[in-house]
Amino acid sequence: MPERADVVIVGGAVIGSAVAYYLRKLGFRGSVVVVERDPGYRLASTSRSVGGLRQQFSTAENIRLSLATLALIRNLKSEFGEDADVGFCERGYLMLASPKGREVLVRNVALQQREGADIALYDPPALAERFSWLSTDGVAAGAFGRSGEGWIDPSSLMMLLRKAAQARGVEYLHDEVVGIEVAGQRAVTVALAGGDRIGCGKLVNAAGPQAGKVAALAGLALPVEPRKRFVFVFDCRDPPIELAEAPLTVDPSGVWFRPEGRSFIAGCSPRKEQEPPAADLDAIDHSLFENEIWPVLAARVPAFEAIKVTGAWAGFYDYNTFDQNAVVGAHSDVRNYYFANGFSGHGLQQAPAVGRAVAELIVHGRFRSIDLERFGYERIVRNEPLAEANVV
Repeated sequence: MPERADVVIVGGAVIGSAVAYYLRKLGFRGSVVVVERDPGYRLASTSRSVGGLRQQFSTAENIRLSLATLALIRNLKSEFGEDADVGFCERGYLMLASPKGREVLVRNVALQQREGADIALYDPPALAERFSWLSTDGVAAGAFGRSGEGWIDPSSLMMLLRKAAQARGVEYLHDEVVGIEVAGQRAVTVALAGGDRIGCGKLVNAAGPQAGKVAALAGLALPVEPRKRFVFVFDCRDPPIELAEAPLTVDPSGVWFRPEGRSFIAGCSPRKEQEPPAADLDAIDHSLFENEIWPVLAARVPAFEAIKVTGAWAGFYDYNTFDQNAVVGAHSDVRNYYFANGFSGHGLQQAPAVGRAVAELIVHGRFRSIDLERFGYERIVRNEPLAEANVV
């Protein structure tokens, strides 16, 4: 157990491991310790993610972050070796809009295209021609990622980053941070549940859904909390052949589905009044599927009128209640305390780029690859939300 580390990272899943990896890649030679309370990642948001990779966001920074992760995946073997693979299934995202939402979708697609994303805007006849299994009733337009979008295996990406960080001398500790001492506007010591204490030169909060609690240990306010989300697995009795190659499709209601092997998975974010307690990931609310998800699926994809639920799981979003966008960078007063939090469901796909960004702040004192100043903590202090409209 080290008595001190130049950088202590709280949380060792995909975000924390990305920070650790890029610190070494950028030439940081000091000691780096990652504290992870769940080393098997059984309850980690990363492990329970559906692994989406998309550029269809309403905020330019989010598009750039996901494009950077896409570039990494395109060059995975040169980065991590010939055996590196994250199972990228490049089938795209299909975002559908009602007449009320059409103008927003058109505006978002224009931004995405300006940022270099390969997104096409379809009217209903073009949608019906391209996706024969789709009912376009109530749909005014759809945005489809022709390339660069789809889904990956979350654990594979996380373990590539973790193993690469460990190979470069980053130490992972199985413990939990239960206290953070701040003195002279600096985080100086972390206390662990096992009884040890580690002095720190810099501290990175990569604690996912627990990030708000970890910030509070240092007396800092961070509007990030766990939000429980369900994923349902179902079989379709007689799906059209084309449906097995469907993109991840998001209905105007927010209900989404995609193929998963020979089955399908689906989910949706509950309405505010339906928000489930953020506890007990083994407890599944099947009424959400029966009452909210299945009726939408059956109306949007006629083949889904005859389906059978075969499984389900739950995970936590690290939900930023302020504006559903990430908080990245140093605290405005405690300058050696860095945030990498609040991704609200899109952290996996942005982890490599965010890890590099935080490492750049530590090593160089500024962002170099992607300017994330607008994601800084100061916007919370100023009460100036930077809202992300495309939270799935």
